[in-house]
Amino acid sequence: MKPLRRLLAARRLDELAPAQKFVVYAPLLAWTAIVLFPLYWVIVTSLKEPIDVADGPYYIPFVDFRPSLHAWKYIFFDLGRDTLRPYLNSVIVSSAATLVAVLIGAMAAYGLARMEYRPSVGSVLLFVAAIALAALMSFWGGVDWRLALLAGLAIFAIALRMLGRRFRRRLANHDILFWVISQRILPPVVTAIPIYLMFKELGLLDTHSALIITYATVNLPIVVWLMYDFFCAVPRELEESAQIDGASRLRIFFDVALALVRPGLVATSLLVLILCWNEYLLALFLSTVEAQTMPLLVAAQNATRGPQWWYMSVLIIIMILPVIALTLLLQRFITKGLLVGAIKG
Repeated sequence: MKPLRRLLAARRLDELAPAQKFVVYAPLLAWTAIVLFPLYWVIVTSLKEPIDVADGPYYIPFVDFRPSLHAWKYIFFDLGRDTLRPYLNSVIVSSAATLVAVLIGAMAAYGLARMEYRPSVGSVLLFVAAIALAALMSFWGGVDWRLALLAGLAIFAIALRMLGRRFRRRLANHDILFWVISQRILPPVVTAIPIYLMFKELGLLDTHSALIITYATVNLPIVVWLMYDFFCAVPRELEESAQIDGASRLRIFFDVALALVRPGLVATSLLVLILCWNEYLLALFLSTVEAQTMPLLVAAQNATRGPQWWYMSVLIIIMILPVIALTLLLQRFITKGLLVGAIKG
């Protein structure tokens, strides 16, 4: 009975018994193996010759197959600039889009958390109608888009001046917040063709600008939704004290509010960066050669001879390395950000 008791009884209150450790850690280790196996498969495949990949699912180097660096040599030396250009494009576009989305989204979230907005439904509909009219003038009327936009805004200002007082029904902050997040619910494929036509008309296809604007716009609702919770968790008294000392609203936002939600800001930024880094559909519509990103380069390895898994595996490895490194580097902030976002009241 003593061996059984040793297995079932813990020596101290702050530790688990051997049997309890087995029950807890065995499923965790099994799940860890399942989660990490795709990464191991990618690494092993990058070290295989094409004939070894065709032979079947063998995964032990020097036992099942002889490792080779031919795929790495092809990606880094034979392709050379064709690999470097998409990689730099991904770095530039993802970083800039993340910066723009987080900056604008954080300011919008702070405004929704601290100020009360009461726009009338009629004024919102008037603005949408004016923008639609400007689009019609530009695309079908042949008017220069700058002139069409100015005309649409002028029509909106005149109509609002004439009809604004008749609008009674108004929106609240929660209505605006729901509308913001509803933009993310909309599938990107629905808007891909209109976005393509818009940038074609503007002459911005296959440019960094088109990808940065689109990525930032698509991910802006996520930033607003997440940062809104973080700002709501910040006590208003701290900002009111700074305001009493003479700080402006903008200084309070940058020096007080953002400093208090820094872990949440880092976690949100990393999430948006990952989404931008892995974006494929919008990049497929908006870029060809000059602004090609890494997801497109990976997909291009599916050639006429079929998927070239060995080259694809190398590209996947060098594509995920920066994200893994950033996650490990910012893990402390990410954990704090998740905890801050979970606190209410």
